[in-house]
Amino acid sequence: VQLVESGGGVVQSGGSLRLSCAASGRILSINVMAWYRQAPGKQRELVAAVTSAGSTNYADSVKGRFTISRDNTKTTMYLQMASLKTDDSAVYYCKANIGTGWWENDYWGQGTQVTVSS
Repeated sequence: VQLVESGGGVVQSGGSLRLSCAASGRILSINVMAWYRQAPGKQRELVAAVTSAGSTNYADSVKGRFTISRDNTKTTMYLQMASLKTDDSAVYYCKANIGTGWWENDYWGQGTQVTVSS
């Protein structure tokens, strides 16, 4: 099983970016998918999560600015980020709870850098 993020980059404050996370491999089911971020010197924090039924949850710091979604196949997740602030600069990671057989495990992507310049 592999999670691959894409879409990071450098953007000016107030700008927008869309991150993608694609899951591949021997996947029977994907439950919760989530975006985390980690800035230098800080702990990794939850940004947003989406269940297989489409329920969403957001960190207070991104509510109203970020939108998490999944495609119809449920194997690709997106994070639409708008009104970006310099504080949003971090490495963004996707995480997914994936069933491959008898059990389910959490998998992480390699991360994608988002840099917001002032």
